[in-house]
Amino acid sequence: MPIKIQTDLPARKILESESIFVMTEERAMIQDIRPLKIAIVNLMPIKCTTETQLLRHLSNTPLQVDISLIRMESHNSKHTLEDYLERFYIPSSEMLSQKYDGLIITGAPVEQIQFEQVDYWNELCEIMNWAKLNVFSTLYICWAAQAGLYHHFGIPKYDLPKKMFGVFKNTRSQQNPDPLLRGFDDEFFIPQSRHTEIHYDDIISHPELMILAESEESGPAIIKTNENNAIFITGHLEYDTNTLLDEYWRDKNKNISIEIPKNYFPDDNPNNAPVSNWRSTASLFYRNWLNYYVYQETPYNFVI
Repeated sequence: MPIKIQTDLPARKILESESIFVMTEERAMIQDIRPLKIAIVNLMPIKCTTETQLLRHLSNTPLQVDISLIRMESHNSKHTLEDYLERFYIPSSEMLSQKYDGLIITGAPVEQIQFEQVDYWNELCEIMNWAKLNVFSTLYICWAAQAGLYHHFGIPKYDLPKKMFGVFKNTRSQQNPDPLLRGFDDEFFIPQSRHTEIHYDDIISHPELMILAESEESGPAIIKTNENNAIFITGHLEYDTNTLLDEYWRDKNKNISIEIPKNYFPDDNPNNAPVSNWRSTASLFYRNWLNYYVYQETPYNFVI
């Protein structure tokens, strides 16, 4: 699915160097098809890194995907220049005046703050309410998954005694595989990097929710609504091979107490280069989400 992005978005050169098919605005204009409209609410501090990770997984299938990057208007970014945000992002208020086939809300490094104390919480709640009526399927990642489950269902988050940090083995929770997990191995791995968790019992107390995958070590991993209009993933399938490595050394260099990521470095030695064992799972996950929960649900004539 070639992704349509702005011609000068920095992620374009990175993706093209990986032989990923990126379609510029100029080329997209000459194709007489309706692209899938996907909005990404990017809450991560380093915007370009998260953009590239997500765009990598939304590409290289036969349909065209039109990407809109969304910024929060009630938050001043400390790590991304305002000129960059003005050039490549649209404000959330502009997004709220439209309809989208799919929406992705990323994680954010605010999990140790109460939801209501996050400076953009009210704005995010408005987005989550809007999405229920104006988006066919919304994908909530990590902190956003906790935020979505709390906002929509009142499911709380709980502090962990230490950071859930590493790559954890998961299995399907349902006897009949959901289309979202179609093609997954019997055991598959998902990176985690968080200080809080959600509890299994809180989720299953809501009959409108279904746990699709879980881990003995890291708990519920993939949850969805029965209507398929919201998917919640507690980890980071979008992570690059070195993302956890970078997080580990970042904290070590700041003298922050942190253990090495579990199940990540060969021989648990941080001097050994990590090897990804989740990339194919990530590719399947995003392809299945786009196909079964976005493309198969959306009409050709998208009335706004």
